[in-house]
Amino acid sequence: MTAIEVRPVGWVTGGRVPVEDDAWGGVEAVIRLDGERFGPEALYGLDTFSHLEVVFHFDRVPEERVETGARHPRGNTGWPLIGIFAQRGKNRPNRLGVSRCKILRVDGLNVHVAGLDAVDGTPVLDLKPWMAEFGPLDTAFQPAWATELMRDYY
Repeated sequence: MTAIEVRPVGWVTGGRVPVEDDAWGGVEAVIRLDGERFGPEALYGLDTFSHLEVVFHFDRVPEERVETGARHPRGNTGWPLIGIFAQRGKNRPNRLGVSRCKILRVDGLNVHVAGLDAVDGTPVLDLKPWMAEFGPLDTAFQPAWATELMRDYY
């Protein structure tokens, strides 16, 4: 199998320091682009969008904690055993996170955001403006355990 190499485009600065599962809605942070690779023009026009999709690396998850099978989300045995690809936990095989957050403002190489569920120092792999057309085209649904898990997330 061929390995894929990726380099961070930037890092999360500020916001939350400890890794916690809930209450991300009021957290504000800055995504700071790598100034050696990018200039401010890489962000031109981003401020005309309300939301941003961020791909990042769960760099604080040790390799030995990575899950490849099924587990009870958050260790809650009241919820069913769920395969790693049917949940959004951080202990994923490639430790990739995807989050949608609100753009507060863009300033030079800095994107100020709210509701990004990544902690201070997290490597950011990509940024994409959120476009409504990338959302579900029909009615979305999910199991009850997922709704319960997400109740206090934002």
